[in-house]
Amino acid sequence: MEGLGINLPGLITQIISFLVLFGVLYALLYKPVLRIMDQRSQKIREGLESAERARQEAVRSQEEMQKKMDEARAEGQALVAEARGIAERFKEEELTKARQEIVGERDRARANIQRERDVAIEELRQEFAGLAVSAAERVIERSLDKEAHRDLIEKALQESSELKRK
Repeated sequence: MEGLGINLPGLITQIISFLVLFGVLYALLYKPVLRIMDQRSQKIREGLESAERARQEAVRSQEEMQKKMDEARAEGQALVAEARGIAERFKEEELTKARQEIVGERDRARANIQRERDVAIEELRQEFAGLAVSAAERVIERSLDKEAHRDLIEKALQESSELKRK
């Protein structure tokens, strides 16, 4: 080996030195570095798992919030529909009351008109009766010829129509 330029005792010494150095480095550096790398890897894994849990929780929270918003929207629409129904019923009730009041007022007005008409007819009858009596008295005072009788009736009718105009 010397022909190749390799010194065997130096080579063995270097191999032993390398193995000792390797053993010392393995014991002092490699295991702690591996342990630190494992710990770091574990922390990263836990962080990723935590991030995934947080993401899932956020998705779940968002779904719950959307569900609650949908429920609130549906409840709001139900309340609006109920309020519209109540308003419609109130409107119908008020219209019914107004119609009943109008019918009552119309009936009272008709009754008053009928009463006033009856009173006017009665007054007209009494007046006409008085005119007829007056005309009869005049006829009796005068002669009973047809011409005088006709004039007297026409005069009584004219007086009757003049009283109506007043």
